[in-house]
Amino acid sequence: MSPSAWTQLALYLGVLLAAAWPLSRWLSALAEGRLPRWMLRIEGGLLRLAGVKPDESMHWRHYAIGLLVFSLLGVLAVYGLQRLQHLLPLNPQGMGAISPDSAFNTAISFVTNTNWQGYGGESTMSYLTQMLALTVQNFLSAASGIAVVFALIRGFTRKLSGDVGNVWQDLTRITLWLLLPLSFVFALFFVSQGVIQNLDAYQDAHTLEVNHYDAPRLGADGQPLKNEKGEPLTETAESSTQQLAMGPVASQLAIKMLGTNGGGFFNANSAHPFENPTPLSNFAQMLAIFLIPAALCFSFGQLVGDWRQGLAILAAMSVLFVAGVAVETAAEQAGNPRLQALQVDQRLTMEQSGGNMEGKETRFGINASSLFAVVTTAASCGAVNTMHDSLTPIGGMVPLVMMQLGEVVFGGVGTGLYGMLVFALLAVFIAGLMIGRTPEYLGKKIESHEMKMVSIAILVTPLVVLMGTALAVLAADGKAGIANPGAHGFSEVLYALTSAGNNNGSAFAGLSANTPFYNTLLGLAMWLGRFGVIVPVLALAGSLAAKKRIPTGSGTLPTHGPLFVSLLIGVVLLVGLLNYVPALALGPIVEQLMLWTA
Repeated sequence: MSPSAWTQLALYLGVLLAAAWPLSRWLSALAEGRLPRWMLRIEGGLLRLAGVKPDESMHWRHYAIGLLVFSLLGVLAVYGLQRLQHLLPLNPQGMGAISPDSAFNTAISFVTNTNWQGYGGESTMSYLTQMLALTVQNFLSAASGIAVVFALIRGFTRKLSGDVGNVWQDLTRITLWLLLPLSFVFALFFVSQGVIQNLDAYQDAHTLEVNHYDAPRLGADGQPLKNEKGEPLTETAESSTQQLAMGPVASQLAIKMLGTNGGGFFNANSAHPFENPTPLSNFAQMLAIFLIPAALCFSFGQLVGDWRQGLAILAAMSVLFVAGVAVETAAEQAGNPRLQALQVDQRLTMEQSGGNMEGKETRFGINASSLFAVVTTAASCGAVNTMHDSLTPIGGMVPLVMMQLGEVVFGGVGTGLYGMLVFALLAVFIAGLMIGRTPEYLGKKIESHEMKMVSIAILVTPLVVLMGTALAVLAADGKAGIANPGAHGFSEVLYALTSAGNNNGSAFAGLSANTPFYNTLLGLAMWLGRFGVIVPVLALAGSLAAKKRIPTGSGTLPTHGPLFVSLLIGVVLLVGLLNYVPALALGPIVEQLMLWTA
């Protein structure tokens, strides 16, 4: 990495931690209900209007059922709005109804906080669908992830009780007093940077040059003409105008980043100048992705009564993140070995960006693009400001690995922390086996039931990803969507299933995934990847809450020092990544070897 890349990384982490610390105090207050009276009155009135008793704590099963039902209703609402959008208002471009398979995929995608997009937003979705279906779910899916981690933390702090909180109160509180205010502030900032926010019809702009293109030749009846082979006839046309998409972008962009959702208003996502116009907006978007996940680590330490516990989790995440950025940036700065063999100058100089600039925005360059790629895949965000399909093989493998670790390197809002805590329980269990003592974590014994839930939570996603990838490369419909043969084509499929199963949403865009086969397969992977982890985590929370707290003894493993941080990182790498090593060897590793040896 160049000195400028290290400087950028240091600046990013410094600003992130400085902003996350004060936010963590507010998150702790939300988890414990220490709010001003006027907030409690508003919140209580809304809950009573919905028939909910605000202070009634739930057993973990009721909490899980409530979250599942809430999410299923969200899927139905988003699906219905897409299918009926041609009949609904706020559709100035007359967008038609979304196909059933695409609507199914998109509905599950946004409800599960994945935001996988098999469509182009500006050419497919009406303003009403973008706002009422997609943006609303950006808030609610993010609130669901934070609610689950609140429930898990209560499992550590409560004793002799199976209750983990009130799911309706948590969802309401998180949405009203955390996500909405933060989104409002970030949306105003993005507007100040040039992100658009309007409900206008698309605008025609006059271009500086006349564009020549092939257009279908039409007959007297206005229908396209074809030759004797049935192939369409074309003729050269020209135009001096370009249509510019409009829309309420800034409001969706703010929660897209803060909620680690990632679904872009435009097909180009955060590479689009109307969605990410300046280097400062680019930096703010990366900051927004990690802001709540980092703050939750501090809150965890505050809520369990030992701030060092939160710092240990944060330190493990940070080490893995910095390593990922270092490898990613170095791989992209090194460029393409085949071009080097052709004497192509890929050095970083005052006149050129150097390295592998394919698929990247020149206004961001390699350093900011590489940092963004790792941030968005370390968190379960999936927003992109560069084309991941154009990354070098090693550069493309880093985002893959970040997701395959389980989205625990900061991770999504809530999901990152509860995923890392699952690995922490596994780490203390392994340490307990090594020294011959019953493992314990934060005063709670970790026994067989807890380890069963940990095992399920860790193994569900690799099973979904690897079995889905195997099905895709064996089925004729799956192979039909692969545009690139060989190792890179396999990487595209592996990336798609990894992204869906880990609820990330980014993609290697060379895969044609907007088909009934992939829409169905990826939709199921997203649902299982989300709730196949959430349910055992909530069961774990209930089991821990029912246990009594035991005092720290001489045989208790300290879980706040460098030794535990090292153990935790080792467990994440060994357990989280080893499942995928054979698949990685068939994809990006083979592709990189081919570049070196060809």
